[in-house]
Amino acid sequence: MNVRDSEHMLAQLYKEGYSSTSQMNEADLIMINTCSVREKPVQKLFSELGAFNKKCKEGAKIGVCGCTASHLGKEVIKRAPYVDFVLGARNISKLSEVLNKKGAVEIDINYDESQYAFSDFRTSTYKAMVNISIGCNKKCTFCIVPYTRGDEISIPADLIVSEARKAAKAGAKEIFLLGQNVNNYGKKFSNGKGKVDFSDLLQMVSDIDEVERIRFTSPHPLHMDDKFLELFANNPKICKSMHMPLQSGSTKVLSDMKRGYTKEWFLNRAKKLRELVPDVSISTDVIVAFPTESDEDFLETLEVVKEVRFEQMFSFKYSPRPLTPAKDLKQVDIEVAEKRLKTLQDLQTTILDEITLSKKDQIFDVYFEELRSGGGVSGRSDNNFSVQVQGSDELLGLTKKVKITNPRRMVLYGEVV
Repeated sequence: MNVRDSEHMLAQLYKEGYSSTSQMNEADLIMINTCSVREKPVQKLFSELGAFNKKCKEGAKIGVCGCTASHLGKEVIKRAPYVDFVLGARNISKLSEVLNKKGAVEIDINYDESQYAFSDFRTSTYKAMVNISIGCNKKCTFCIVPYTRGDEISIPADLIVSEARKAAKAGAKEIFLLGQNVNNYGKKFSNGKGKVDFSDLLQMVSDIDEVERIRFTSPHPLHMDDKFLELFANNPKICKSMHMPLQSGSTKVLSDMKRGYTKEWFLNRAKKLRELVPDVSISTDVIVAFPTESDEDFLETLEVVKEVRFEQMFSFKYSPRPLTPAKDLKQVDIEVAEKRLKTLQDLQTTILDEITLSKKDQIFDVYFEELRSGGGVSGRSDNNFSVQVQGSDELLGLTKKVKITNPRRMVLYGEVV
């Protein structure tokens, strides 16, 4: 979502007459698009700002955008007075207004951009990211996103389909739908229109002739009803990879997190998914050492990981975030947290190595989209494995069958057959 936000910002800047440069000392404007889900990126922001201020040319403007901008607001300029403007994650359409307004701070998390028509710009010719909603209503006790991106509003389906159709006609055969909880789509529209859910939207996008592949992130386990899973399984244009954020394998901790589902529900949905789509790849997010997590709770998380056997996992120690209820709870000892994280990651590495080795000699349909060094071309299989072959730019934008000859943990190397 931050990548797509950055594309929207670039589109606005090009409209204002700017062009991009890779040389900092040439830039008239430097902007940082931030994330605040964890504490470390926030700390990094101010060290980066200090470095930019020292290296940028005289008179260059510096802007801070995104989620950290939303929750720190004027504090950014207080701590870094050389920053020219602060633009929140829900206020991107106001970029042209703040560019020439020294000290501007636009961070209204209730500002409604759901029907704003951004100028068109994409970093890739071969795939297009399309926002389908903004904000989040879930209020998980560990998460700052609702306080930086505001309440969830769905973007009208006709705007989404129009954007996807335009991108597809320009050559993007893969459409990537984005939202904080994509399968909660359709609950609220600012224009009062409704009665379109996420399954309906997926079907509408798949009806675009030029679209060959559809991906999306992130769905919420709570909203994985049978209608959604069956469409996912049976629509050939929907890529067979699913992100299912577990967060914890303990029903007690899930309740404390206010995730809205149980361990049993998650396992049921994962089992049904693998039954419907045997070659599906399932990725997840896991937080260890949430303040109420006991040793027994952590063992339950390990049990779920062993049972589901995720193809990819993003795992972190719990990070207290401002404005969230969990930050006021007694924290798990740091040494215990680090030990749990290592145990979890070691288990996942073992599982991943077994999964990776099983891919040798398998054949995947790979959509190529990026050149690599040394004459490599990379792309993604339908079920989201990164695959690389030797080749040239003639492969870009094409889907080819690839036999895996050398499976590695992060990349499956193969040859076109």
